[in-house]
Amino acid sequence: MFTYILRRLLLMIPTLIGITIVVFVVMAAAPGGISAQSLVDGMNLEPQAKQAMEDYYNRMYGLDQPPPVQYLRWVNNISPAGFTFDRDGAIEGFSFWKGSELGTSFRYGRPVGDLIAERLPITLLLNVLSIPIIYIIAIAVGVQAATRRGGSFDTGSGVVLLGLWSVPTMLAGVLLIGFFASEQFWRWFPTGGINRREALDMTFLPHWGTATDLLMLFLLAGLGAALMVWLALRAAQRWRLLVGSATGAILGFMMAAQVSDQAFGLLHLLLMAGVGGSLALAAGNSFVALRVGLLGLVGMAIGIGLAAGLAQGEFVRGFLLDRLWHLVLPVLCLAYGGFAFLAKLTRSAVLENLLSDYARTARAKGVSERDVLWRHVFRNSLLPLITVSATLLPSLLAGSVIVETIFSIDGMGKLAVEAVQTRDRELVLSVTLISGVLTLAGYLIADLCYAIADPRVSYD
Repeated sequence: MFTYILRRLLLMIPTLIGITIVVFVVMAAAPGGISAQSLVDGMNLEPQAKQAMEDYYNRMYGLDQPPPVQYLRWVNNISPAGFTFDRDGAIEGFSFWKGSELGTSFRYGRPVGDLIAERLPITLLLNVLSIPIIYIIAIAVGVQAATRRGGSFDTGSGVVLLGLWSVPTMLAGVLLIGFFASEQFWRWFPTGGINRREALDMTFLPHWGTATDLLMLFLLAGLGAALMVWLALRAAQRWRLLVGSATGAILGFMMAAQVSDQAFGLLHLLLMAGVGGSLALAAGNSFVALRVGLLGLVGMAIGIGLAAGLAQGEFVRGFLLDRLWHLVLPVLCLAYGGFAFLAKLTRSAVLENLLSDYARTARAKGVSERDVLWRHVFRNSLLPLITVSATLLPSLLAGSVIVETIFSIDGMGKLAVEAVQTRDRELVLSVTLISGVLTLAGYLIADLCYAIADPRVSYD
């Protein structure tokens, strides 16, 4: 195994070189190419100042040299071992440990490493929050749909997942902002950014003005969650449907009252029917884990809302809650397409293994259906999910370009767009290098997970 990992790590080097060569050639072959003159054009400088700027760019980045030399110079900069240069750009010597640097950005005039160190954690945070949500929902929905093939849950979830997969990320982001972040509808979330300026001066954790408000928050949130969990586990289906539809109708009426001046109108009726029907479906669902999770979250949210309405003291969100508040819509926009696709894939994989010979043999030996599903079928069904997980991280990084642009988040996606627009060679190549490393690391981790999930897979 160690030899395999080492070989894969060494093979990453020529792969990354090939990727960056392709990107560099495309940039160099584009109309206008990458030259000091193209960078200075549009600055409205005097001829002498313009010439001085061109000389500076040529000396700093070697833009007056042939493209192969420019690329080799960039490779020399990022390599720990290589040639060293003096102030005039002439080769000074060779060092086996000169240090590695990603260069200086054309546009920002700052080291590329500093820019990436600022932006990369934001994009990784979006993905760290999105990936667990994607897999939890996908596995829960996919397994339930497969075990109840042809039932109401299978049919309904299939329609919903197909609809979610068909909605473009751009449209979903605009709709989320339009309905849940605008003044015309429900201003529940901010329109963009990852925190407010005031949050930088707040304490890290949220706090309340009085201990009574804090105690009431925990009591009402816990009581609401406990009641809904009890309803999901103990109550008969007709009572669950009744309570779910009634609770949803009340919540729908309250939502309509926030945006409508009428006492009761068409909007009230539509929202009462939509929210009430959704909660009724969640409460009447035969999948216990999904039912408990959804109703528990609804009960907790209702308790928190009541506590916020009854609080007497001042509430300060704090940095943590403010950051989470800003990330709700971007994470939702980034995750919905992923779990829609993976849920359908999970359903297909589980259904195929449920009908296989080894599953029928296990049932014939008297193994319970639950053990057949989770001890035999589910483990073999993980293989397609592991295969997709290798491409999930690169796809989320690509999707974050759209999400970060829509929600004005200064992450790697937005940085990549700005770099391409301004032909910032150093920044484009560095972003390509980082994305390539993450992609290849994802493939390597997926291969290792194969051996964990299936003992028959060996790399020795």
